[in-house]
Amino acid sequence: MSFTSRPWHWSATVWVPASAALILVITLIGTRFAALGQSTARPLDALGVALLVAGPVALVARRRFPPAVLIATVVVVTAYLAAGFPFGPVFLAPLVALCSAVLAGHRWVAYLTTAAAVLVLVAVHMLRNPGALPLAGAAAWVAVLAAVIAACEGLRARRERLVQAAAAQEQAALRRRSDERLRIAQELHDVLGHHVSLINVQAGVALYLMDDDPEQARSALTAIKQSSRDLLREMRATLGVLRGVDTEPPHHPVPGIADLDALVADVRSAGLPVEMRVQGDVVDLPPAVDRAAYRIVQEALTNTRRHAGPATATVLLRYAADGLTVQVEDDGSGQTWVGEDGGGNGVAGMRERAQALGGSSEIGPRPEGGFRVRAHLPAPAGRDTGVGR
Repeated sequence: MSFTSRPWHWSATVWVPASAALILVITLIGTRFAALGQSTARPLDALGVALLVAGPVALVARRRFPPAVLIATVVVVTAYLAAGFPFGPVFLAPLVALCSAVLAGHRWVAYLTTAAAVLVLVAVHMLRNPGALPLAGAAAWVAVLAAVIAACEGLRARRERLVQAAAAQEQAALRRRSDERLRIAQELHDVLGHHVSLINVQAGVALYLMDDDPEQARSALTAIKQSSRDLLREMRATLGVLRGVDTEPPHHPVPGIADLDALVADVRSAGLPVEMRVQGDVVDLPPAVDRAAYRIVQEALTNTRRHAGPATATVLLRYAADGLTVQVEDDGSGQTWVGEDGGGNGVAGMRERAQALGGSSEIGPRPEGGFRVRAHLPAPAGRDTGVGR
């Protein structure tokens, strides 16, 4: 588990006090040994030990109060040196506090406090050693502090990049889930609109012919049974994506251009004459293009059946090197489909399917009467399937 992934309470209750205790031990032992070679320094007494302890102890709160801890450790070290106690690893606590402040984002507080500390410590050194200007020592300490700050800034920038990358991944996942919900909603709209419309038409035929032509009524009921079975199958396949339980390949493939013959047959049985034409060499298409072409034809024929009145329809598939053009026309009397005037989602759904693939669409009334849906779906050239109509 990385440092940044550990929960805050783990760091606060284990790592922070443990590191503070380690720094305390190093400071006390290191200063005790360093004092042996400093005969002119003030011997360590209770005050000196208390000041040595105060800095590392303050580090326990560095996660919650980084600026205050930095200032406190600097003040403690300044007081320790100003009292004449021996040099040693007394700067370790302020360095750790400096890193914590920079990593926490309190950069200017850290910079100003560090600059002030350097000036004060130079002044303290000159008071303890009159006439000596510690230029070399001050330059060395400034270089060390600059290196420490640069390392901390690099680590802070890396952490921010990791946080931003995680946020970007989460946003991308949210967008993917949103796009998937939109796709499923479009699938359900097209499936329900087509099959329920067929069931409604066939049910009307069955009721009308129940007494006068029972055999025809029986055929209509058979068509209702078949359409309802197809509806349940497609809904199960679509909703299975939401449940996430379909781990095996589906028994029925997602509808595509190969299923247009069955779709046209259903529409013809519902009373709408449909002519199917294909231009160009039939080629394999990417699954997304194949599915979108089927759904556009399905929605266009459903709307024609609902709104065109007495009419005939023509479905044209035009294969070209740059993709597939799908066109559905009718010669009915309806001038406006549901969706063109804000009353539904069918037309908007067809446009969205084309746009999602980088294609274009033209949907509206024909000058000579009736309605036209034309969508161009870009697709790389595929191999000939040998299918023809």
